[in-house]
Amino acid sequence: MINAMSSPSKIRSEHYAGDRYEALFRVSHAISAHRDPKKLFSVLAGELRNVIDFRFLSVLLYDEKTHTMRPYVLDNVVGELEEFALQGFTPEETMSWWVYQHQQPLVVPVVNQETRFPRMMAFLTAKEIQSVGSFPLTTSHRRLGGLSFGSEHKDAYSEDEVSFLSLVANQVAVAIDDALNFQASQQAQEALQRERDRLQLLLDVNNSVVSNLELREQLRAVSASVRRVMQCDVVSVDLPVDAEARQLRIYALDFPESKGLLKEESLVPTGCSPAGEVFRTGVPLVLQVDDPDAVESCQAHRIISEEGIKSGCMIPLIGRKGVLGVLALGSRREHAFKDDVDFLMQVAGQVGIAMDNALAYGQIADLKDQLAQEKLYLEDEIRSEMNFDEIIGSSAALRRVLQQVETVAPTDSAVLILGETGTGKELVARAIHNLSRRKDRTFVKLNCAAIPTGLLESELFGHEKGAFTGAIAQRIGRFELANNGTAFLDEIGEIPLELQPKLLRVLQEREFERLGSTRTLRTDARLVAATNRDLSAMVDEQKFRSDLFYRLNVFPVRVPSLRERPEDIPLLVRHFAQQNARRSNKAIETIPTETMNSLVQYHWPGNVRELQNVIERAVILSTGPVLKVPLSDPKARKAAGSTNHDTLEEAERKHITTVLGESSWVVGGPSGAAARLGMNRSTLQFRMKKMGIARPAN
Repeated sequence: MINAMSSPSKIRSEHYAGDRYEALFRVSHAISAHRDPKKLFSVLAGELRNVIDFRFLSVLLYDEKTHTMRPYVLDNVVGELEEFALQGFTPEETMSWWVYQHQQPLVVPVVNQETRFPRMMAFLTAKEIQSVGSFPLTTSHRRLGGLSFGSEHKDAYSEDEVSFLSLVANQVAVAIDDALNFQASQQAQEALQRERDRLQLLLDVNNSVVSNLELREQLRAVSASVRRVMQCDVVSVDLPVDAEARQLRIYALDFPESKGLLKEESLVPTGCSPAGEVFRTGVPLVLQVDDPDAVESCQAHRIISEEGIKSGCMIPLIGRKGVLGVLALGSRREHAFKDDVDFLMQVAGQVGIAMDNALAYGQIADLKDQLAQEKLYLEDEIRSEMNFDEIIGSSAALRRVLQQVETVAPTDSAVLILGETGTGKELVARAIHNLSRRKDRTFVKLNCAAIPTGLLESELFGHEKGAFTGAIAQRIGRFELANNGTAFLDEIGEIPLELQPKLLRVLQEREFERLGSTRTLRTDARLVAATNRDLSAMVDEQKFRSDLFYRLNVFPVRVPSLRERPEDIPLLVRHFAQQNARRSNKAIETIPTETMNSLVQYHWPGNVRELQNVIERAVILSTGPVLKVPLSDPKARKAAGSTNHDTLEEAERKHITTVLGESSWVVGGPSGAAARLGMNRSTLQFRMKKMGIARPAN
């Protein structure tokens, strides 16, 4: 080997000179074949070792911006690259700076005798380097730095070798210049593409402002676009759970390689989490997830750490009325977002506008939906039979009920109205609403017995689109519709046990979730319930929850049956007669005493509803000014000669049979016998079974 020769500068011959220039040719070929600096200098060192004595080869490039000599390539350097760089040499302490300035080679035959570069010479001496040569790296366009060789022998480089190495330096300078230009071009292209991607992201977010007004879908699309452009691992949008903002909820999440610890709808406390800090202060935050104390003390930090996230960036989403939420980015790389805050603030500004528009659209849509629902309810009320605006009667029993109504109406307490079917429980509920401070808001009613069990939860609390088969659109429930108004639940004893805890929660916490949603909604609806069943007995039979019963039974109001207030029957008869006469464009001027007496003496199992239907039919059948009750009605029962219970049951049997015949034996439906008799279908079916009434064979 060359570095084994005893006197290198004296014994080299012309033979070696030829070898050098042949090596120079191979170096030139290697430069044209290799663009990567590490591969190039590996080949270069291998070729030169055959013709030049050196222990190390180095390239130092001058950086004008920082005024430093930056190691570009070190081959077999004494010590490692890091050790050399850690010495912190200033440019003036290096031979490369000297040749950069003077643009001529510099050879130091004996290192420990050189005084111009004391630190550098001391470093080389410590590494047993005896002589060194440095050559300027310069092209026709610019100066680059210096190429240096070091040998374990003194006086290692002759004039011929200096000339040869100067030619090598020129070749290396061209290669480095090409590599730097190529690298700069690549970096410029990458920067240009990155800028294009970011501009496209801003355009995509801006387009979402006008193209997608459904908030969650909008934010999911934005999260996916941000993650793709920023080349990070996770992007989420965190929104406050409620007005107090004690917690944030991950409303939209794009995390394809998640371990499953972070999910949409996960809750993030605002007290200790980075997202909570940004939400409270409105100031962006760039962080490294490397604080053991923070990871240990905060669940949010712990989850992020367990997902492998090493750096994060939190940006406030600011709308017209303040901070709406937080745009959170995470990466499994360290220091991933140190230069991205300004751009992400631009993105967040666009997202804030989009959220403002989506929220406004959602509020308008909700109000429109609520108005549409209220319109349907009002139209249903107009079509209903119970459109009289006061309770008819002056009996002592009825006056007691009205006194209770006046007492409880101004409060917000739940009211349980008890009484037989057809006694007017809904009218009492309306009276409570009309005398309360909620009278100008919606009165929403629901007959729990009339809704199939599977749909009752949706009717009460609403459902989200896709919550179940057939849920093609979002629907608000009765409690949401009755917010600040009154919700009247008739036949509350028919609510299934599995649904009762959710109703209890509405009463106690005034909050609920739509079917198919985890978002908690609040309602200020007052509950008025009614039933003709004995709820306390149902509690004993474990068919009704005791806690719900006690919550409903705060203020019970029992509506008397019609047989308990017979003195009100004449008033009711006259009221129904006049009401139906106006509808039929008739004039009923007289009600015979015999007819009235028979009506008063009948026990009315269907109560006021049955009386109303009887009078309506009598008005229809009356052809003159005198009200005529058909023989099948209570007058015929009275004419039978007695108020004996058995006789009345027989009369009732005949009456039901007659109405069934007039209804073509149709029991249910608006024109069925149950509706005409003022009974529930199940009640009529029970009476038919009890009395042995069956449809005659054709």
